[in-house]
Amino acid sequence: MTETAHDSLRRRASTEYAHEHGWEVESRHATSAGTLLYVRCGACGTRRVDLQERGDLPPVPLSVETGRRIDDAVRATR
Repeated sequence: MTETAHDSLRRRASTEYAHEHGWEVESRHATSAGTLLYVRCGACGTRRVDLQERGDLPPVPLSVETGRRIDDAVRATR
């Protein structure tokens, strides 16, 4: 199986930006399940949605991380 340019770029982008995310809350909304937190990493711009069921519990991720990292890298090659 040959590696495409996009596969190579994806692999390179994922290793170049590997770091521990520093999540910052961009928005929050109260729901019947708890508080939804829309968070973004201040370093790389990756976004995620978390749920904090109670104020004395840490939030847990509800979504997978999404971000601009690979999209920006793809645009840079065009």
